[in-house]
Amino acid sequence: MVIQTMWKDRLSDSDLEGEAGARAVERIERLSQMGCGLLRFAVPDIAVAETLGRLAGMVSMPLVADIHFDYQIALRCMDFPIAKIRINPGNIGGREKVRAVLEKAGERGIPLRIGLNAGSLPRDLRNQAEANALALVEAAERELALCDEFGFTNVVVSMKASGIADTISANRILAGKTDAPLHIGVTEAGPLVAGTARSSVALAVLLAEGIGDTLRVSLSDSMENEVIAAREICGAAAEIAALDGERTAARLRRGGVTVISCPRCGRHRFDTHGFTNRWLARLYALDRELTVAIMGCEVNGPEEARHADVGVTGSGDKVLIFRHGKVVRTVSAADADAAFAQELGLSP
Repeated sequence: MVIQTMWKDRLSDSDLEGEAGARAVERIERLSQMGCGLLRFAVPDIAVAETLGRLAGMVSMPLVADIHFDYQIALRCMDFPIAKIRINPGNIGGREKVRAVLEKAGERGIPLRIGLNAGSLPRDLRNQAEANALALVEAAERELALCDEFGFTNVVVSMKASGIADTISANRILAGKTDAPLHIGVTEAGPLVAGTARSSVALAVLLAEGIGDTLRVSLSDSMENEVIAAREICGAAAEIAALDGERTAARLRRGGVTVISCPRCGRHRFDTHGFTNRWLARLYALDRELTVAIMGCEVNGPEEARHADVGVTGSGDKVLIFRHGKVVRTVSAADADAAFAQELGLSP
């Protein structure tokens, strides 16, 4: 199962220069360490295509070019080491332009993702029950037929609705009709909490049924939180799938760090929210089988989280670091991050 996220800003040459370029490369590397396998960029014009091509030579992360309306942008992107092109044949400009894209992709061995949502359906399907699941499936079948007509099979299909039921239904239907790989997600899912909740319901159902080959949790939030949410959804789906057997569950399990943290209440003596926000991306980038507990007080600290490999909580002006329920260090709040890093074998 491959997790994807999308760069949140327009890419420009200045983003790749000097310190800005070093920060961009470092961030992309961190996303890879966190479990992201594909990073998609919007490519609205040739200038961005050139910049993305340059970036592709600077990073190891596979990059995806997301293109609408102008087939020449897709053709230019394929002159660079781009891992995948995302197009919608319905808005790329007609059969011959689609043929040109498919032919060059075939020559270069570059897969295409056909991306469909309610806003990019053919005109005759846009008003069909407000672009429901059946409309998405019919549009996908048309695009697959066009690819087949031109002898192109290296294709991934995505059908994204903003509703949970349509997302599940469309992917179930198409999965029963084709062996084409599916990219799954709920489009325009919303801000962090609402978007994660809605994506979790839809994607866990599909993943537990063995449907989906790549996924993105589309949030009005950071790329890092999209990756974390996707990892957790895969883990939850693996637990559900394991109830019926191990085959589907095995492809969803990722391993790595599991973070548990208390929600905080009036007893809290430690800023769990702030500590968690500071450490979350760094913890998910660790390549270890490790359970980390971030707890708010003595009640749910070492004892309730005694199964954790390493944990942190607070009491008064002191911070306690514990392992399997046993306190191993007591430090001041100011020294908590540095001490925690040392316990994990990391630099402060």
